[in-house]
Amino acid sequence: MTCSIVRELDSLEALLRQQGQLNCCVIQGLDLSEAGLDWKKMTCEGAIFLGCQFPDGIGACELSKKGALVFPEFKGLPFNSYRGQLYSREELMEGWTPEEDLSLDKKIYDHFVKFGKSSPNIVEALAERLHDHAIDDAMTDLLEGRVEGDGRKKVVAVMGGHGTSRADPWFRKVAHLTRRLTMEGYFIASGGGPGMMEASNLGAYLAGVSVEELDAVLDALGEAPVYTSKGYVDAAQKVIDQYPTGHSSLAVPTWFYGHEPTNLFSAHVAKYFSNSIREDGLLAIAQHGIVFSPGSAGTTQEIFQDATQNHYATFENISPMVFFSKDRYTVETGIWSCIKDLAKGRDYERYLCLSDEVEEVVTFIKENPPVASTGELA
Repeated sequence: MTCSIVRELDSLEALLRQQGQLNCCVIQGLDLSEAGLDWKKMTCEGAIFLGCQFPDGIGACELSKKGALVFPEFKGLPFNSYRGQLYSREELMEGWTPEEDLSLDKKIYDHFVKFGKSSPNIVEALAERLHDHAIDDAMTDLLEGRVEGDGRKKVVAVMGGHGTSRADPWFRKVAHLTRRLTMEGYFIASGGGPGMMEASNLGAYLAGVSVEELDAVLDALGEAPVYTSKGYVDAAQKVIDQYPTGHSSLAVPTWFYGHEPTNLFSAHVAKYFSNSIREDGLLAIAQHGIVFSPGSAGTTQEIFQDATQNHYATFENISPMVFFSKDRYTVETGIWSCIKDLAKGRDYERYLCLSDEVEEVVTFIKENPPVASTGELA
């Protein structure tokens, strides 16, 4: 059976609404062992079951006779390859204490280092790839508005150094910038870790507070400036306790680079095993622009990846590239002039901005929405 339309079912409620008609449905990570389904009457031609649990007597053989394909769950892993939603900060941090890090995040990282990072066996590699595919799918649900019911999100990503101190003036500037962008209706995405990534999600989270309140929070966080500082996570948690209902944003971290704490200010966490998939995907979803704050080699790599996407209109649209630090991108490095030269005669030449000012950047992004490339050269 060829399925032109596929319906994704990642909750028991959604499955029950189908009333046993599961043809061309993808059923993801559900425990169906006590769902009370009438399996004899169920139609599932072209259905795919991903990591589901079934009642006794129902298995892959029985379902394959009905035309279904069954991907069994993996046993003994600290992660679910078929998860139907993104991580939350609470889920990843569960088990963490100031005395010892027994969080789910750390357990998955330890497993990855031992079994999956260098030379995973074929089963481990498959489990990781399926996990990252599930994260891709869940992120699409979020960005297309199916999770928060708010319509397609206007994503602006912010890149920058992971080692930047909370006391750094540019950490403060980035937080104020993402606060303003969130107030203007943009959805902030970051790499999900500490440094500039935390500043990005923090500013978005506190978009509803005053400038003075945000500055007070930044002052307090500066007492535990870097992620290796004593009290680093506690300081962030105090902000969450003080402001428990902040605005949502997205973090897109990876286990590949080591165990850095996923920052606490992102409501949604798309954490990947594969850094290449994660990095390219983060750039791709930022259709309304990317802000490059001061960073090192990783940020430099992302600049040229984004320039490539705009240069060849990889995703059909071109979008703003904002270099948020004149000193960093003109005096300390020659990246600005390099990108300007690269963009000459291309559609994205006018989508380049170099600025130190929050309001100037906000205005530039508002005045330059994504546009289809003409593919023409001057």
